[in-house]
Amino acid sequence: MDVLDIARWQFGIITVYHFLFVPLTIGLTAVIAGLETAWVRTGKEDYLRLTKFFGKLFLINFAIGVVTGIVQEFQFGMNWSDYSRFVGDIFGAPLAVEGLLAFFLESTFLGLWIFGWDKLPRGLHAATMWLVHLGTLASSWFILAANSWMQHPVGYRYNPDTGRAELTDFWAVMFNRVQLVTFPHVVMAAYMTAGAFLLGVSAYLYMKKKHEADRPLYHRAIRIGAAVTLLAGLGVAITGDLQGKVMTEVQPMKMAAAEGLYETSSSCAPFSVFTVGTPDGKEEKFAVTVPCLLSFLGTGSVDGEVQGINPLREQYVAQYGDDPTTKAFTDGDYTPVIPVTYWSFRFMMGLGFFGAGGAALILWLTRRGRTPGVRWLGTLGLSLPIAITLASSWGWIFTEMGRQPWVVFGLMTTESGVSPGVSTFEAATSLIVLTLLYAVLAVIEVKLLVTYVKKGAEPFEEPPLVKVGGSDDDRPLTFAY
Repeated sequence: MDVLDIARWQFGIITVYHFLFVPLTIGLTAVIAGLETAWVRTGKEDYLRLTKFFGKLFLINFAIGVVTGIVQEFQFGMNWSDYSRFVGDIFGAPLAVEGLLAFFLESTFLGLWIFGWDKLPRGLHAATMWLVHLGTLASSWFILAANSWMQHPVGYRYNPDTGRAELTDFWAVMFNRVQLVTFPHVVMAAYMTAGAFLLGVSAYLYMKKKHEADRPLYHRAIRIGAAVTLLAGLGVAITGDLQGKVMTEVQPMKMAAAEGLYETSSSCAPFSVFTVGTPDGKEEKFAVTVPCLLSFLGTGSVDGEVQGINPLREQYVAQYGDDPTTKAFTDGDYTPVIPVTYWSFRFMMGLGFFGAGGAALILWLTRRGRTPGVRWLGTLGLSLPIAITLASSWGWIFTEMGRQPWVVFGLMTTESGVSPGVSTFEAATSLIVLTLLYAVLAVIEVKLLVTYVKKGAEPFEEPPLVKVGGSDDDRPLTFAY
C-alpha cells in the first residue's frame, strides 16, 4: 500500500467512526428537549425521569463525539495538505463560523443545562437544550455546506498562479443546491436515529424483570420513540428522493454507479433490488429488478434518461484527461469502485426501510395501551438503532466513494490531494495508532452506555422550583448527575 491508500483508509475509518456519534447527538438534543418541555407543560414525572435518563446517555455520546471530531480535523493537515491548500479559501469561512458560533452555542448552553437544574426556571432550563439543538443544526449546516461544495463546487474561481480555489460568493456556497437537499436528509436521519435509540433502550428495559415496576414508563418511551422513528423515516425517504434527483444532475456517474448501469438508458431504466454479478461488477449473472424505478429515482419520470458509466467515462476523459497544465486533473477512467457504490446504496436503503418497518410494527403492537409480552420485542427494539446508524454510515460511504476519483468533483482528484511530504511509514504509523486509540474509545463508550442503560431511569426527584430573579446567585452550581 502506498501513502494514498493508507491515507484513504485512515480517513475512512476515522470519518465513519466519528459519524457513529453525530446523528445520535443531533437527534437526542431534540428528543431530550421535547421530553423536558413535555414535563414543564404537563408536570408528569415520567417525562422528567426520561429526560434525565437519556440526558446521561447523551452526554456520554457527546463527549466521545467531540474527541473524535477533533482528530477528524487534524487529518486534513496530516495526510491531505495539498487538498487543504486547494480548498482552504473556500472552507475557511464556513468551518470558522461552525467552530466560533455553532459549537460554542452548543457547549455554552449544554453547560447551563447540566449545571442549571437548581439555578434556572424550568421553562428557561428546557430552552437551553433547545438552544443546544439549534447549535447542532447550525454546526451541521456549515459542515455540510463544505461537503456539498466538494460534491458540486460553486461560488469560486480557480487561480492558476496559486493553484487554489478562491471564494467569490459565500452565499452561493451556503445555499448550494446539493446543500439544500443534503441538510434535511441528514437531519431527518438524525431524528430517526435518536427515535430508534429511545425506542431500543426502552424496549430492552421494558422486557427486564428488574424494571418491571417501571413498565408504564418504558411503554410510553417506546411509543414516543417508535413515532419519532417512523415520522423521521418518512422524512428521510422524501428528502432522499429529492437528493437522488439533484445527484443525477450534478454527478450522473454516481447514479450510474449506484445501479451498475454501464450503458445509457433512454427511458424506463430498471432498478435492481438484488444482483449477483462478477467481482468487478461489470457483468450481471442474476438480478431482481423493478422496471422504470431508476428513471423515476433519478429524474422524477419513469420515461427519464439515465446516463451510463461507459459514455460518462468517455465524456470525463475528454473533458479532464487531456489537461496536463495543472495537478488538479489526473488522467484516468473517472469511475468509482462499482461493487462498493452499488452495495452501499442498497445497504443504506435496506437498513433504513428495516428501521422504519420495525418502528411501525412496534407502534402497532403497543397501540391503545397494549403491553406486548413477546420475548423478541427487546431484541427487535435494540436492533433498530443499530440498523439505522449503519444505514447512515453506508449512506456516507456511498456519498464519498461514489464521487471517486474526485475529492472535489471536476476540480481535484483524490490522488492530487494527498500530502507530498508524508512517508509510507509515517502514514501507516498514524493509521495504526489512531485505529487502536479509537478502538479503546469504542470500548469505553460501549461500557459506559451499557452500565447506565442497565441501571435504568432514576426514581423521580423533583428539581427545586426556581423563579425568575429568585435564585440565590451565591450558591455554587450543582452537577445534576
